[in-house]
Amino acid sequence: MDVELVEIQEFLASHPPFDKLPPETLERLPKRLSVRYIRRGSVFPPLDADQPYLYILRRGAVELRDAQGDLVGKLAEGDLCDMACRAGENAVPMKGSTAEDTLVYLLPCTDLTALRAQHAHFAEHFDQSVAHRLRRALDAVTNAPASGAGLMTLRVGTLINRALVTATPETSIREAAQVMAEHNISSLLIMVGERLAGLITDRDLRKRCLAAGLPSDRPVREIMTERLETVNVDTLGFQALITMTRLNVHHLPVMAGARVVGILSTTDLTRFQSSNSVYLVGDVHHAKDLETLIDISSKVGELQVHMVNGGATADQVGQAISAITDAITRRLLEIAEAQLGPPPVPYAWMVGGSQARREQTSYSDQDNALLIADHMKPEDDAYFAALASIVNDGLNACGYVYCPGDVMARNPKWRQTLRIWKKYFNTWIQRPEPMALMLSSVFFDLRPVHDPEGLFEEIHDQVLNLSKDNRIFIAYMAANAVKNRPPLGFFRNFVLIQGGEHDHTFNIKHRGIVPIIDLARVYALSSGITETNTLERLRTAAGINALSKDGAANLSDAVEFIGTLRVRHQAGQLRRGEKADNFLSPDELSPLERGHLKDAFLLINAMQESLAQRYQTGRIN
Repeated sequence: MDVELVEIQEFLASHPPFDKLPPETLERLPKRLSVRYIRRGSVFPPLDADQPYLYILRRGAVELRDAQGDLVGKLAEGDLCDMACRAGENAVPMKGSTAEDTLVYLLPCTDLTALRAQHAHFAEHFDQSVAHRLRRALDAVTNAPASGAGLMTLRVGTLINRALVTATPETSIREAAQVMAEHNISSLLIMVGERLAGLITDRDLRKRCLAAGLPSDRPVREIMTERLETVNVDTLGFQALITMTRLNVHHLPVMAGARVVGILSTTDLTRFQSSNSVYLVGDVHHAKDLETLIDISSKVGELQVHMVNGGATADQVGQAISAITDAITRRLLEIAEAQLGPPPVPYAWMVGGSQARREQTSYSDQDNALLIADHMKPEDDAYFAALASIVNDGLNACGYVYCPGDVMARNPKWRQTLRIWKKYFNTWIQRPEPMALMLSSVFFDLRPVHDPEGLFEEIHDQVLNLSKDNRIFIAYMAANAVKNRPPLGFFRNFVLIQGGEHDHTFNIKHRGIVPIIDLARVYALSSGITETNTLERLRTAAGINALSKDGAANLSDAVEFIGTLRVRHQAGQLRRGEKADNFLSPDELSPLERGHLKDAFLLINAMQESLAQRYQTGRIN
């Protein structure tokens, strides 16, 4: 074969969907192609084409615009343009132009039709919608772990392999302990007929009975835990693990509908996973000093690597790491109170940003604030200033670096009484301005990690009530949400960072994930949704107001796919002993992954356009 044809064959074989064709078909294909050079600024596809073609970009760049002239996509090396082959298929009309001198291979549409008819996997690329391709890409990323699926796919029902052992609330503590010893179990379900009434564990026997000097002939209802979190038999093992981590518990009753079928323990789970966030959170709760917390936090990177190797998604990584950060925050507050004495008035420690959304990775800074009861006296601020400094400094020492914008409790502006916080939110919502929009990613995602008196609920209710029916505020939020556009042509140099430490990369968090976070926040605030996690916001908002069920599903797939690429990128850095960051080089991705990432960016762009039109954001300066 001619050397030039061999080079074309190798090029096709390295780009989807041609990599799905058998070798013999690929060998014949270059002879069916023609080559054309198109100058910068020319109409694309060329108007003087002698027949309809599939255009395969070999070099150069093409911009695609919709009927209104808005940019909706960019094509570069390896990309396909099949507009001419889709006549009569109700395809969205687009106009193209070459952004630079461009070289293309031309395959007649008749040949493309024949290839689609003969090769099903090849045809899938053209038959599937962007949303369908993205769903398959997400499945491929999450279902092909480096070292076994483990808890990512295991259902907790498969771990329930012993008969149900129960007692009644009137059973004596001594009798309950004897039952546990007889069956060699560390927990016992307390039932009233078919209803789950409570649970006792070995720890309860030690702390609530022996250590407290409670007579063993007292009924077990006096030491049982009544308010229980449960899991369903179909719950994934990893989700159960996350629940245990968040609550710092080691046992969860397992339900089949309304019926109790067993109890799940961390011992059951750790048979399938050698190290996990439950143990790290347990270590945090027993830490005596800051040095111990620093040592524990140093293992968070190792946990992320372990989870990525096991096929964890970005959501699973975020839930686990955020649970550890919550635990470290609470332990630092306990240490601070032990040093300073009890607080003069009740307070709530609030977290914002990725920690509030439970979307942290091992590379995260801190965003937090203090909410203090209104009967605080002026002299009480010295106590809370000292407490905030201890916690902020401790978090920084543990790797959660100081917020670059100083959105931390040690800043007096973000250490205020309930009355002042209400005033803040009322001003931000009733009179939206650039400052409110700048702070939206932090303060409209707030979540309390310490709030014994329930102070936060009053603020949260106010925010939801004020924002839900305030169309002007939501319009400003929408305008802010559509400003940060995804880099549709990210693998071209003109949209990558040029020079410096991050040369030839783009920030996958700020350019890919944050746009979806911003969209989800608008959907949540406009619908009065209480959730802060992005996936939960999208799922809850599906079918309400501006977000269709398909749109919610597509954005959920997009944020999971982009986020999983991000945590995988960071895990690779951590394995190499490097510091994790968000700067991804397109060279790290396969051609197929680059194509799927472009699909995700196209979806984001379409959803941003839809939101912009709904709220007429072009009128907002």
